[in-house]
Amino acid sequence: MKKLLIIVMAGIVIAACTATKKAEKEQTKAQQLQERLIALQKKGIMFGHQDDPFYGLTWEYQKDSSDVKNVCGDYPAIMGFELGGIEMGDAKSLDSVPFKTITEEIKNHYRRGGIITISWHPRNPVTTIDGGGPAGQKFPEGTAWDVTDSTVVKNILPGGTHHEKFKTWMERLSNFLATLTDDNGEKIPVIFRPWHENSGSWFWWGEKLCTVEEYKGLWNMLQDYLKEQGFDNLVWAYSPGMEDNLTAERLLVRYPGDDRVDMLGLDGYQWNADEGQQFIERGKQNLDVLCKAAQEHGKIAALTECGLKNLTDSTWWTSTLLPTVEGQPISYLLVWRNYKTEWFGPSPAKPDAQAFRDFYKKENTLFLEEIKD
Repeated sequence: MKKLLIIVMAGIVIAACTATKKAEKEQTKAQQLQERLIALQKKGIMFGHQDDPFYGLTWEYQKDSSDVKNVCGDYPAIMGFELGGIEMGDAKSLDSVPFKTITEEIKNHYRRGGIITISWHPRNPVTTIDGGGPAGQKFPEGTAWDVTDSTVVKNILPGGTHHEKFKTWMERLSNFLATLTDDNGEKIPVIFRPWHENSGSWFWWGEKLCTVEEYKGLWNMLQDYLKEQGFDNLVWAYSPGMEDNLTAERLLVRYPGDDRVDMLGLDGYQWNADEGQQFIERGKQNLDVLCKAAQEHGKIAALTECGLKNLTDSTWWTSTLLPTVEGQPISYLLVWRNYKTEWFGPSPAKPDAQAFRDFYKKENTLFLEEIKD
């Protein structure tokens, strides 16, 4: 009788495991990533860093290097990558990183057990010269920051004067995304965050540059195209910018809809050391609104971009950032890149390194080793 019971129990366990594996197989890569994000949120807030493996304040393209790792001994849980320039057929991104290297490092971080997020700042398709960018022009003319023409979005939607051109740009983006496969040839799941900071007007898709319906049309056009190409591995993140006294209505004014968004995010920065208290107050108020809206709409919440320019407050990680996010049910926060003249992440070469190590040691901050399956 005892042996029979053991055999029956073993059969139940095997059947349960088989059913779980079958369910996982039936899920898309995007759905699997969403479930992982939700599970990890119960453990704490993941830390992310843009362009982390490419360069730091004192190095460039050194194998397995990272300013975050060089400070605290661990990689960020999330790494951010930028695809601006892929639409032109360029070999390097707008941050001068070779696209082949971006593919390699995305694969490396996924292999480690990390999570990937991608942004895309395509050039202005109306003012950019075909085949080579703005001829004889200087930044920001022709770039994503070129807001001299308020008809760009209208002109690249179906029926617009530049629609066919933008279809080519979407195809080039698609071709790059197709390179993101794991060691088994399966698609790598990615948090994809296009058309962000739409509540500002510094990008050609910004608030004053297109109507609400045109913005939604832009979102839908890109999403529909990529889904038609088979990209079921993208978690779509909608991320306006932080602002004073944010309301749910303001947050969602350009929201494409529950059927088109997987993550609700906010981008928000502190630019001067003496604005710490202001950042905390605005950040907490904005995150309260964000997290409530995310819960009501069944979405994952995140602080998709943040940072203090050049870390002019050496205690910022623990004195400002931590009080801003503590107690907020967000999946992750991501600070922007470490460039020689403008940086947002930690560096062993800078005074904020100790405060970052203290930030790293907090139980509710998660880095790579703490999120591995």
